[in-house]
Amino acid sequence: MQITTPFIKLDSFLKGENAVSSGGDAKIVIAEGAVSVNGEVETRRGRKLYPGDRVTYGRSNFTVEAA
Repeated sequence: MQITTPFIKLDSFLKGENAVSSGGDAKIVIAEGAVSVNGEVETRRGRKLYPGDRVTYGRSNFTVEAA
C-alpha cells in the first residue's frame, strides 16, 4: 500500500488493504496477536508504520510504500 503521509497506523493500514472489513475487526485481530510487523507480533493497533515496514496477517504479506 502506498501512503502519502509520513506514517499510517496499523489498524488503518489493515483496513486500507482490505485485510479486515472494519476498524473493529482490526482491533480484534491485532489484540489477539494475529498481526506481525517486520517479523514481530504487534498488539498495538496505533503502531505507526513507515515506508519499508512489512506487515503479515494470516497468509497475506504487505509492504508499506511511499507514494
